[in-house]
Amino acid sequence: MNSISKYLILPLITLLSFVHGVKAQMEFPEDKVSWKFSIEQDGDEAYVVGKITCVEHWHIYAANLPKGSFLMATEIELDKSDNYEVVGKVIEPKPEFMHDEAADEDIYQHSNSFTMKRKIKIKSQKDFTLKGRFSFQTCDESHCLPPYDANFSLKVKGVKEAAVTENAPTSFGEVKLNDGGIEFPEDKVSWKFDVEQEGEDVFVVGNITCVEGWHVYAANLPEGSFLLPTEIILDKSEQYEVVGKIIEPEPEFHHDEAAKEDIYMHSNSFTLKQKIKVNTKENFTIKGKFTFQTCDDSHCLPPYDADIEIKVKGSENAETGLASTSTDNKTKKESKSIWTIFILSFLSGFAALLTPCVFPMIPMTVSFFTKQSKSKAQGIKNALFYGISIITIYVLLGTIVTAVFGSDALNALSTNVWFNILFFVLLVVFAISFMGAFEIVLPSSWVNKADSASDKGGIIGIFFMAFTLALVSFSCTGPIVGTLLVEAATVGGIGPFVGMFGFSFALALPFALFAAFPGWMNTLPKSGGWLNTVKVFLGFLELALAFKFLSNADLVVQGHYLERELFLAIWIGIFAVLAIYLFGFIQLPHDSPMTSISVGRTLLGTTVVIFIIYLMPGLWGAPLKLISGFPPPMSYSESPTGFGGSGGGHSSSVEEHGPEGTHLGPQGIPVFHDMDEGMAYAKKIGKPAFLDFTGHACVNCRKMEENVWGEPGVIDILKDKVVIISLYVDDKRELPKEEQKEVEIAPGKTRMLETVGNKWSYIQATKYKTNTQPYYRMLGPNDEDLANGSADYEHHGNTEDFKAWLEEGLKLYNEAK
Repeated sequence: MNSISKYLILPLITLLSFVHGVKAQMEFPEDKVSWKFSIEQDGDEAYVVGKITCVEHWHIYAANLPKGSFLMATEIELDKSDNYEVVGKVIEPKPEFMHDEAADEDIYQHSNSFTMKRKIKIKSQKDFTLKGRFSFQTCDESHCLPPYDANFSLKVKGVKEAAVTENAPTSFGEVKLNDGGIEFPEDKVSWKFDVEQEGEDVFVVGNITCVEGWHVYAANLPEGSFLLPTEIILDKSEQYEVVGKIIEPEPEFHHDEAAKEDIYMHSNSFTLKQKIKVNTKENFTIKGKFTFQTCDDSHCLPPYDADIEIKVKGSENAETGLASTSTDNKTKKESKSIWTIFILSFLSGFAALLTPCVFPMIPMTVSFFTKQSKSKAQGIKNALFYGISIITIYVLLGTIVTAVFGSDALNALSTNVWFNILFFVLLVVFAISFMGAFEIVLPSSWVNKADSASDKGGIIGIFFMAFTLALVSFSCTGPIVGTLLVEAATVGGIGPFVGMFGFSFALALPFALFAAFPGWMNTLPKSGGWLNTVKVFLGFLELALAFKFLSNADLVVQGHYLERELFLAIWIGIFAVLAIYLFGFIQLPHDSPMTSISVGRTLLGTTVVIFIIYLMPGLWGAPLKLISGFPPPMSYSESPTGFGGSGGGHSSSVEEHGPEGTHLGPQGIPVFHDMDEGMAYAKKIGKPAFLDFTGHACVNCRKMEENVWGEPGVIDILKDKVVIISLYVDDKRELPKEEQKEVEIAPGKTRMLETVGNKWSYIQATKYKTNTQPYYRMLGPNDEDLANGSADYEHHGNTEDFKAWLEEGLKLYNEAK
């Protein structure tokens, strides 16, 4: 049973599944656009003023767009309040205009630096706080980043109060001058960072220059000083360690009589150094922040953080260890994911080949080349160019997706409720189309134009013949390509490019081979009703996969509408109807009349029945390891402890199963969902804390929990020797109001912590510099990270490696006690 299921059903299901998260370099909208909001007030009339700057080559769209424009307007939205009323639309400078020929759309945009205003009429006599949002989408010439909402808050004086003086700072981060200009710290201080090596010593060196009349404070200030020290803050890394304090020249000194404070500062040009010890032989990049506050004799500007990024050569004398392992693991992880995408895409190409839109095109293509080619050599040459043209067309599509969505935009959406619901609807539409209710076709004018171009002959004619194939076969290949592109883009980086290469290579290979060697045509089965059977079979698989995305949405909101039992019942129903179809008891619109069913169809139907029988024990709590990651976890079911267990309902509290504050987790293990509570309990009983950064909609998290956590040797450690703290990064419960705040997730990047999941995601991103799940860490007696590093699905998705990692952590914990 396992062999048949594994080799016939699972590859087809896996073909359409998501390959979840690799860590990829991320682009943030707030890195491309900066803004500062203030108030300009004259009596009871005031303007909310936004000074906006886009980095070079990036832009945002205009606020006032023509009706029907597909662009996302830039908006300054103000919260409704009795203290004021909004007057008119956003006031903006004349936007730049261009016409996009490809989209046939007029584009109105702003770039560089500009100002937007929103007028309000003040109705309150008391001072108040105005709150609002600045919403925009930023793009360059190749791609757009996701829309971004930035909250802002401004103090406004009531109508009976004196107007704001021109020299008063109007918001944090800027000082308004008499002429309306703004002073920026980066205009007063310049810096350049590099690496210097003196023998075995390595230094991060900053050459700093202050403009005349301005200064920054010293790095090493006396204890208790109110001054803001100048700092070089380097990110934590296993590839190096920071040694000692910042090395600086003798600071200038004077005593401020007014403040009764000793002032230590640097002006003009000077050098700061931070010593590091290199722990790896591999080259690497240091990242960090240069932090300072600059002042002149009359005033200070707000503190400023500048990103540092420097390439460093590895040390031949470095001890090999976890530092190089981290880099190697990342490379292996990316390589493995890319190879997975290629293999799945290659199999998808062969699946598309066996559809009624594509398979009958093979003999037509062979006929075209045998008639057009004057010699066998020319036939082979034309056939190869035809295959290359097919690959070029699909790879171009993958390249466009890579450019538009960036490295991991869709990965960020994979736990988004509305994205999962949208993709559920999309797959249902694809499934219904495959079953014959309707066909998804491109406009006939596109096909006709491509077909006309293919009649020109020569290389151009061959290319457009390949393009015609892509357009004509869209009703069969479109749903497969759409699923693959989303899956590949979720991996990030060049995933869509590799995905489309694998798909098109499999699709083009038979066409090119049969066109080059027409005699092979005799070995092909004839077109017939079996092609539609393949298409319907794929439709049922798409329908089953669609419910995985609906389940993701339900898991994220914790709605308990689609629990494990209902999910499995739906799958059993879908595959039962598929079995009935394969055995010929029902027919769909495009099926040919049958007097008997083939041996292949009988075997496939039998395999589906076996798969249904395998699914049924899952209704009573069987783990169903062959499809782990697809159904909701056991803890998300009507009976979390299984049939006849003591658990039931939706309550996840398991005080009877574990310490107070724990909940029923994977494999029936009690887990904490609060980091502070879990760490306090771990310290109390003298066991290492096991941090489990996970997600309700994380497929690989479920695979780890169902396939690895329950294995002998592993489950013993997890149950008895560690304290598990499961932190769900997509937990949508609101944080208490006093904990909701804006935080910096990376140098210069801020996010609003509003939900419990935001909090855990922030801790993972800032402390461990990663945003993928599952992600595991073990903590020592003093809550320090143990030196066994991290564990994840890519490198520890098997019992042997995960158990070894756990055992190493336990050994390190006991040594540190």
